[in-house]
Amino acid sequence: MPTDTPTPAGVRAPSLLQAFLPLLVLMALLAGGVALFGEDAAYGANQVSLVLAAAVAALVGWRNGLAWQDLQDAMVHGVSIATSAIFILLAVGALIGTWILAGIVPTLIHYGLLLLDPSWFYLAACLLCAAIAMSIGSSWTTAGTVGVALMGVAGGLGMDPAITAGAIISGAYFGDKMSPLSDTTNLASAAAGSELFAHIRHMVWTTFPSFGLALAGFALLGAGGQAAGETGLEAVGGLSAEMAKHFHLGPHLLVPLAVVLAMAAMRIPALPTVLAGALLGGVFAVVFQPEAVKTFAGEGVSGGLALLKGAWMAMFNGYRLESGVAAVDSLLSRGGMSSMLNTIWLILSAMAFGALMEKAGLLERLVRSVLAAARSTGSLIAATLVTAFGSNVVTADQYISIALPGRLYRGEYEKRGLAPVNLSRALEDAGTLTSPLVPWNSCGAYMAATLGVATWSYLPYALFNLINPVLALLFAFAGIKILRLAADQVREAGRV
Repeated sequence: MPTDTPTPAGVRAPSLLQAFLPLLVLMALLAGGVALFGEDAAYGANQVSLVLAAAVAALVGWRNGLAWQDLQDAMVHGVSIATSAIFILLAVGALIGTWILAGIVPTLIHYGLLLLDPSWFYLAACLLCAAIAMSIGSSWTTAGTVGVALMGVAGGLGMDPAITAGAIISGAYFGDKMSPLSDTTNLASAAAGSELFAHIRHMVWTTFPSFGLALAGFALLGAGGQAAGETGLEAVGGLSAEMAKHFHLGPHLLVPLAVVLAMAAMRIPALPTVLAGALLGGVFAVVFQPEAVKTFAGEGVSGGLALLKGAWMAMFNGYRLESGVAAVDSLLSRGGMSSMLNTIWLILSAMAFGALMEKAGLLERLVRSVLAAARSTGSLIAATLVTAFGSNVVTADQYISIALPGRLYRGEYEKRGLAPVNLSRALEDAGTLTSPLVPWNSCGAYMAATLGVATWSYLPYALFNLINPVLALLFAFAGIKILRLAADQVREAGRV
């Protein structure tokens, strides 16, 4: 059993009922929001639900003896954890705006329309994102660049946006999970005390079969698909011709994408990488699309000032095209830092809730109850999977969902003679992969905002993210590929 966190003097340990109370309030409010507002619940109702549930958690902590200043400090700290994600979101919004204005996204859409056939589009999108994410170690960068372009291609081909988003997320998270460059892969290994490449090798047993099943699912979903409306070639040609009226298209416009992917592969942090891509997009817009930039800037300025204003507007408010062709306008009217503000609101509310749950000791109380019932090896791994997923729901942060269960369960795995790779694999199978399935989690909010598809809409089609945790659970209870420590290691763990 994990060692309990010492309770400060004068502060009572929470009961199990108290630990469940904020969660029950949150679930009731979220259900009410969905019933009243549907998919629009993400634009305010969910944020209110999280804030009110956070207030309940704070009241429980206050009743148990925590000072308001301690609770407030915890909220501030919790929100500070999301600061990096918030700035990355703003940078991605700027990148989308300038890349559309520069003709980068239209060029990607143009070539994608020519190369990707509807019958195998979902499968190809998943594989492409998997390859890129594995090479750069970032699901966010993959979704924010190639994923955005693939969503545009899907619109042009008349493909289902929710299935496309599910394919992008499945591929991006497979590559992220299996890449030694990924921060979550390194974090899971460190949290469990396993060697990085041993951790990656052990994940193969649950990850590859899950990804194979997901690919088969996307192949079936795309079988027999065809472009909507006119015949495929006519529809593709019409969209490409319309985009060519407003942008100068060409392979040279793919240079910013190559630069971003190269920076990510060199392990340059996400924020400077994405921001550099956004700025480079602005430069390319001014150099290669001057007419479009001046038109977008509007009247009142001319010459160099018009170019500066247009690129600047694309960064903070995105690009808006009024071609008169609805399909093209919907594809290319996106982006800007302002488009991410609702998502940031959601993340701030969620992080405050998670921080108060942890500060009040409610999260640890829930975890201890789960662990107390985990008698067998299968149930221990199942408890790890459930805790990692629950942490994604409660704390709204992917990193906490890996680090917290790793911290709480590491000693128990050692005492039971289980190799640390079992723990690190479980942390990734549930912690990494379920994060984009929770609308208020930073990953779920990011994917929804970046791809333009609500989390509840793409969730049924994020096949890899859904299959992998279930397969991991089956492997745990069947005792498949559960590695054990050597006898001397077990004796050493027993002395800890």
